[in-house]
Amino acid sequence: MTETNLMIKAVFWDMDGTLIDSDPYWHEGEMKIAAAHGGYWDEELAWQGSGTPVPDVARRMVEHGCQLSIEEIGQGMIDYVAQKEFERIPWIEGVEDVLVALRDAGVPSMLVTTSPRHLAENLVVQAPAGAFAGYVCGDDDVEKKPSPAPYLEAGRRLGIAPEDMKYCIAIEDSMSGLRSAVASGATTIGQTGFMQIDNSNGPQFASIKGYEGIDAASLDAFVRQRVSQV
Repeated sequence: MTETNLMIKAVFWDMDGTLIDSDPYWHEGEMKIAAAHGGYWDEELAWQGSGTPVPDVARRMVEHGCQLSIEEIGQGMIDYVAQKEFERIPWIEGVEDVLVALRDAGVPSMLVTTSPRHLAENLVVQAPAGAFAGYVCGDDDVEKKPSPAPYLEAGRRLGIAPEDMKYCIAIEDSMSGLRSAVASGATTIGQTGFMQIDNSNGPQFASIKGYEGIDAASLDAFVRQRVSQV
């Protein structure tokens, strides 16, 4: 399928658990901070916070006894993950090939993440050349997921009107992110392969498990199927 007959206008990507398997970095950092400052935190609690804004996780850590402020915990989490990701971006297997296929088909990709700007920029820099047209991050002045605002802003930056969001694919793995993407009107695909909390019954249009067989044509097919049902 060539660029000229693709219906898909863009692909919006969540970051953690969708493009990269960074949850182990976040969880390890959270548990180290809690252990060093009188709190209790474990893998189950860490997974419950996956996909939610950093201040929300930090607030829960305070509730579980961590004797730092929400701001101190949040900064500690971000610093820990930044160090790890600057050393190595933990790309999910196959996703770089999908990014290249979309780029070569003329379909822009946008990163839509609640992570801070320096983490978003680090990922974009380490991605295949020209893979991303831009990003919306947690430092931008937009409402955070599960609000649809980040996805609508990503569309706006590409010149895509809200009524045309159905021609865009959004790939998410957390329930908060899925709700955000669906509310924006995007054709939302749940990535079920890397999140330990079951998201298969979320509001998404369809789900995938990993990236085997995923390319510009298969994502375009999801858009065509969605539009035919509207």
